[in-house]
Parts: sequence; C-alpha cells; structure tokens
Amino acid sequence: MAVPGPDGRRARGDRRRRAILEATLRVVERDGVAGVSHRSVAREADVPPTSTTYYYATLDDLLIATLTWSADQMASSFRKVSLTPVAVARFIADAVGEHRGRTLAEYELYLLAARRPELRPAARRWISLMTEVIGPWDPVALRSLLAAVDGLLIQGLIADFPPMAEELEPVVSLLMLGG
Repeated sequence: MAVPGPDGRRARGDRRRRAILEATLRVVERDGVAGVSHRSVAREADVPPTSTTYYYATLDDLLIATLTWSADQMASSFRKVSLTPVAVARFIADAVGEHRGRTLAEYELYLLAARRPELRPAARRWISLMTEVIGPWDPVALRSLLAAVDGLLIQGLIADFPPMAEELEPVVSLLMLGG
C-alpha cells in the first residue's frame, strides 16, 4: 500500500510563508523597516495582499517571523563553516561584502528589538542558535566571540569598503585562539 505524499496545501502554504518572509527581508533591505507594510510585502512577494495578513495578522507578527526565520537561516549557513579563524573571517567578509544588503536588513530588524520588546525573543534567537552551532565553549569566551562578531559585522556594514577576509583573519584569530 502506497503511503500518501505530503499535503499539497500545506506545502503551498509553507512556500507562500517563505516567500513572504524573504520579501519582507528584501523590503527592509531596500526601504528599511519603515517601508514594511502588508501591502509592500505582498507586492514584493507577488502574492495577494490578503496573504500577508492571513499568515501574519499584525506587522509585529510579520517582523518577528522574519527575524526568527532570518536567525535560523544565518545559523544554518554558519553550521557549514569550519570553526577556524580563516573560515569565520571569510564568513564575516561575505556577510558584509557579497551579502551586505541582507546583513544590513537583518541588523536593522535585530536593532529594532531594542525599541520593541515584542521582538526581543526573536532577536535573542541568534545568540541561542549560534551557541548551539559553536558547541561547548566557555560561556564567557563564547559570549565575547559572539559580541565581537556582531561588532565586526556592524563595522563592516558602515565601512566605505567592506573588509576582506585576510584583514579580518588576525582579529578573528585573536578572538578565537587568544592570539
């Protein structure tokens, strides 16, 4: 007897949710958080305007879901990075170089949590996920490393020219290996 496949409606719903979250991140990248509305996201995702409110009743729900999804995506990408100073430096350089727009959008959402308490659990998810990815480290050393990576990413975003992995590697090496 054949096992029934996944429910097609559920798969379509999952694809539509992901399209809405990706579109939200693109709107934030292009227009900032102020540019996010159900209508602007629906237009960007090429879905009916009612779709965004069906899946995310409020803008806070949409921003929280986008921030959570984004943290999950970043952690998933970081899982593929070997935990060497060279590889981590390359990851940071790519985030502020090739993927600058997305990183900028993610940090804009991340910083919005400082003003909007309802976003804070989603923003803190990044720290929890990275702790899982990095594994058993001294908690103080891990928190220091994550804070430093955040700082390097922000510095890279405001630089006139994004730093190259070769420039970041000595700094990351110092952070990870103590020199």
